[in-house]
Amino acid sequence: MTKTTNKLDMQIHDIWAAFSLLTRLPVPVDHARAGERGAAAAWAFPVVGLIIGGAAGVTAALAGWLGLPAGMAAASALAFLAVVTGGMHEDGLADFADSMGGMTVERRLEIMKDSRIGAYGVTALSIALLARWSGIVELSGWTAVCTLAAVGAASRAVMVLLMFAMPPARPSGLSAGVGKPDNTVVLIAAAISLVACLLFTGLSGAFLFLLTFTGALPVYWIATRALGGQTGDTLGAAQQTAEIIGLAAAIALLA
Repeated sequence: MTKTTNKLDMQIHDIWAAFSLLTRLPVPVDHARAGERGAAAAWAFPVVGLIIGGAAGVTAALAGWLGLPAGMAAASALAFLAVVTGGMHEDGLADFADSMGGMTVERRLEIMKDSRIGAYGVTALSIALLARWSGIVELSGWTAVCTLAAVGAASRAVMVLLMFAMPPARPSGLSAGVGKPDNTVVLIAAAISLVACLLFTGLSGAFLFLLTFTGALPVYWIATRALGGQTGDTLGAAQQTAEIIGLAAAIALLA
């Protein structure tokens, strides 16, 4: 059964729970407590995105300061994110793309559970990495830190919105186990990401915030029709597409 939150109940432990779910960092999380909190802890997703996005920006800025070319600095930021998250969002994108080769909902869900990657997944992952690299390579120094922090927060808030807007595609699984956040949790997550965008990118951050959220629309539309709901892989795919649109929007706004 899907758990649904029904009141505002923010706890500091939710941040550790979010780190435990979205990264591979060894954080002091009480897994039993985190399981009980479920979707109530999802408000902290953009906090995780802000911190690891900002850290990726620091990695790129440091690489540039050491004299590495912009391309290698951008690659170092992507490598940092892949190591910290275990590549879970990239894996979600690849699995989601591969599932589109199935002819039925059942077959698509089966494909998404397969650890192997197919042609659709390789293609989607390659394009996504190239798009993200192309965006980060245009950033440097403090701009890279601020932009990746803002986009990191907004793209994780997108995941919370999809958890709210779409039912789980499977009756069991990670997404169904976490549950459905209520509108209060969604609003808190959105508010945190909006403040991050405004704080790190100025007034144009409002547009960055809105445009980043549009990046999830293709995934929402496809998943609704092809799967009938969302899975953990769907959320990962949405984060990746939102991050790409967020980076493109940030560059356009900076220009």
